[in-house]
Amino acid sequence: MTTAISRTVKVSSDEVEPNTKRGGDIRVTLSPRTVGCTSGFGGVMTLEPGDWVTEHYHPFSEEFLHVIDGTLEMTLDGRQIALEAGDSLLVPIGVRHRLVNTGEVTARAAFHLSPLAPRPELGHVDTEQAQRPGEANPDVGGAP
Repeated sequence: MTTAISRTVKVSSDEVEPNTKRGGDIRVTLSPRTVGCTSGFGGVMTLEPGDWVTEHYHPFSEEFLHVIDGTLEMTLDGRQIALEAGDSLLVPIGVRHRLVNTGEVTARAAFHLSPLAPRPELGHVDTEQAQRPGEANPDVGGAP
C-alpha cells in the first residue's frame, strides 16, 4: 500500500526569507510554518569570512550542525572547537554557543533543532546582544 504525501515536504532555501538578526544568512527551510512538521526545524546558513552568529542557547532543543563548506569555530560554554567541511557537531540542550567563520572563504552549514520548544519565543535565549537587534527572529511557526 502506498501512502500519499499530504503536505509540502520540499522547500528551496531561495523560497524563504534570510534572517540576519544574529549574524550570517540563516534560512529556516523545514519548520512547522513551512511544512507543518512537529518534531523540530532546520535549514541552512551562510557566514562570510569573519562573520559570526551571536552567542545563545536553546533551553528545549538540541542543535545539530553539519559544515558543508569553509572553516568554522564553535564555542560551547567557553570551549572552542574547530570545524571544517564534512564535520558535524551536536550542541546539547542549554549549552551556550557561538559560531564564527575563521576561514578566508564563505562557510555554509546545515542545521536542525529538535525537539521544538513549547512556544517559538521560548526556543532561543540570547546571551549577547544580537548583531542586528531591530530585525525579527526567524519565524519557525508552531504553537502560539
